Amino acid sequence: MPRADGGLHGWMTVAGSWLILFSTLGYIYSFGVYEDYYTRIFLRRQSPSKVAWMGSFQLALPFALGPLAGKLFDAGHARLAIASGSLLYVFSLFMLSLAQEGKYYQVFLSQGLGMGLGTGLLFTPSTAVVSVHFKRRRSLAYGIALTGMSLGAVAFPIKFSQLIPKIGFGNAVRITGYIALGCLVVGVILVQPPPRISRREQPVDVASFFHDYVYLWFLFMAVITLLSIYFPSVYLQLYAVDHDIDSTIAFYSLAILNGASIVGRVGGCWLADRYGIWNMTIPTIVGSTVTIWAILGIHSSASLVVISCLYGIFSGAWLAIAISGLVSLARTQNEVGARVGIANAFMSLGCLASGPVQGALLSTKFKWVRPVTFTGTLMISSTVACFIIRMLVSKRKDSQWI
Repeated sequence: MPRADGGLHGWMTVAGSWLILFSTLGYIYSFGVYEDYYTRIFLRRQSPSKVAWMGSFQLALPFALGPLAGKLFDAGHARLAIASGSLLYVFSLFMLSLAQEGKYYQVFLSQGLGMGLGTGLLFTPSTAVVSVHFKRRRSLAYGIALTGMSLGAVAFPIKFSQLIPKIGFGNAVRITGYIALGCLVVGVILVQPPPRISRREQPVDVASFFHDYVYLWFLFMAVITLLSIYFPSVYLQLYAVDHDIDSTIAFYSLAILNGASIVGRVGGCWLADRYGIWNMTIPTIVGSTVTIWAILGIHSSASLVVISCLYGIFSGAWLAIAISGLVSLARTQNEVGARVGIANAFMSLGCLASGPVQGALLSTKFKWVRPVTFTGTLMISSTVACFIIRMLVSKRKDSQWI
């Protein structure tokens, strides 16, 4: 069995997971740049809501395929799932580079569907595999791996924005495709999957998950959080452009947000290992809620930078700590893939609906109060659910350090 607190194989796996998340989820989290470019130029005849469907699909499918990918992981086929997903992802990315201006269906099939399906096959195994190698420092290991997602979401928007005026959409996408290809090849090699579970082991009782009140509250919290938490990632740049904020700062707002999330993911997870996962989840979700409401107060470059940084720190920390918290609910190691996979399937509902609902509320008249109010209200509900989870876990473990 892999060592329980790191070792060479453990940190190789973290590095491999980092590269995989950098080139897949990092790219997907860059969709705010595409939303802005598509809405104003490449697909300018389409509404913000219709364009957002592509971002929602590629964000939802990694979660929706969670049960299938989790089952492959629990059966010892983690590397097969990651390699297959990588192949489909890269193929779809290069197909996106061939899409023609104004052809919505071409962009949707390659970016929304193809890249989403590819990421769906590899997302659950490439994150769950980290838990096999770590116990005491599990949250920190997750936090480090997830910084790959953050750095990808910084690097790809900057590169994309710089390349398009010089070489055009197709060539810009192809260059980012080659970067993703190199990262995925190395990542697949580095990840050290767990051994196949013996057939003599007790099968996972999936039905029992739905009798676990903490798990059910987690599902509720996660769905409504993912229905709202990606609003700034998709629309903040468009908000800045629409409010005539300096174009250079506006175009870098998404990179600033995702860069700040590195601090949240590493720092938040370090604090979670020290003071308890659920103790640290609460301040991260409260901070995310407050900064979403504060978006309505952005009227200058300085306020845009401050809100981008704060939101990146809080939301980045929440995502990393929440994954670690979900894994901690598993009673045995062979439950990890199933619990994470089922949770991801539920969370896909929030991801799928978020962008289009927010885009419909925004409308072509750009009425920003409506989507911010909707998103902020959902985040308040999620905060309440988080307090309830902490109370239930504290009672179950008879401890405040949870």
